[in-house]
Amino acid sequence: MSAEPRAALLREMVRIRRFEDKCAELYSAAKIRGFLHLYVGEEAVAVGVLARLRPDDAVVSTYRDHGHALARGVPMAAVMAEMHGKVSGCSRGRGGSMHLFDAEHRFYGGNAIVGGGLPVAVGLALSDAMRGHDRITACFFGDGAVAEGEFHECMNLAALWKLPVLFCCENNLYAMGTALSKAQAETDLALRAASYGMASWPVDGMDVLAVRAATERATQVIRGGGGPCFLELHTYRFRAHSMYDPERYRDKSEVERWKRHDPIDRLAEAMRADGELTDAAVEELERAVDEEIAHAVDFAESAPVEPVEDLTRFVYAERP
Repeated sequence: MSAEPRAALLREMVRIRRFEDKCAELYSAAKIRGFLHLYVGEEAVAVGVLARLRPDDAVVSTYRDHGHALARGVPMAAVMAEMHGKVSGCSRGRGGSMHLFDAEHRFYGGNAIVGGGLPVAVGLALSDAMRGHDRITACFFGDGAVAEGEFHECMNLAALWKLPVLFCCENNLYAMGTALSKAQAETDLALRAASYGMASWPVDGMDVLAVRAATERATQVIRGGGGPCFLELHTYRFRAHSMYDPERYRDKSEVERWKRHDPIDRLAEAMRADGELTDAAVEELERAVDEEIAHAVDFAESAPVEPVEDLTRFVYAERP
């Protein structure tokens, strides 16, 4: 890759990392409430996958959705306002952290239910297939979703009908506090997906360039009529499952080992080695990102809450 695309990938990962760190700070100050699941450590997955999708493709996410939304192009200010429960948020303040939604960017959640986005993604892909649209639906989910019945139903239907779905399994080794090896007899999740007759392979999810390349390969298969593809993205979250999580299920030494594979550091080191990145460029990048975050926080804190008279709106769909 040339210097410019790698710089863009680095910038997006830094945006997500520093946004998440700011959210943790605001949560500790009780300015963000409810549940908060941070994406720190997994940035290469969202950035690498979404770098190879088109604006008309659809994205379905999980409750750990901030990184996906930002990488998709949902404005940071709208995401931050949603976290604050303000009407200027991308879901009018009604969804919060776990239910980010932006139809303009074809970003269909944010879903608090484990595996809940899988049927939505299959439905979106079925709609596109029936209408003859050349579009892909990318569906993100964690390794814990593989234990859900809807996972198998969706794998089967997507493969049977050759639907244009890119299944992105973010395997961070833990379904909340349960290690994958203690819950699944078969821990090779790509192999499990392959049993449904779809192209499936594992990817180093801590390497944004590897994720980007794997996504490029998968989208070529899907757009070529080859049916769905499954990427098992081996990644790791550096923070606890959520801000409520006491994190007693994994050793700190394990976390430190994984931090040595930090996706941001890996890309930055590769760019430095090729003469594409300087200390001055890093400082400028961080300054620009910090300014964007500060603007998003100011926007969120000054945004209005929803008027009381509107609280019963959207219980039913509003006709034009």
